[in-house]
Amino acid sequence: MAFTDLRLFQALRTKMHWHQVRQGVLAENIANADTPDFEGKDLKKISFDRALVQTQPGIGAALTHPMHIPVSPGDPRFSEKDDEFQLTPNGNGVTLEEEMMKITSNQMDYQTATTLYSRGLGILKLAVRNR
Repeated sequence: MAFTDLRLFQALRTKMHWHQVRQGVLAENIANADTPDFEGKDLKKISFDRALVQTQPGIGAALTHPMHIPVSPGDPRFSEKDDEFQLTPNGNGVTLEEEMMKITSNQMDYQTATTLYSRGLGILKLAVRNR
């Protein structure tokens, strides 16, 4: 099994792909900002937190002190897999400032996912090298 086959890396790849697709949708919104009757679109958000919890079923937070706040892993009844990223209407018209803010946020989230991916691989490579 390759390192990249681990479920954590699969979830990060899905997140990166989602951000790539979203970047294209947001760019299309900006390109059509002056088109009459154009309705901007955005991708339906996917719960990556829930996906991560599902990829690591045996790992969870433990209360080590009575004053700690309990953490729940999420409701397992909602584990349906989305077929593909779904487009949802973004209202009437496109506001360039809002779209640019979304693009910036999207780029930062993508960069975070790529950093986590590369650092995770680096840690695994270091662990294998030092065996």
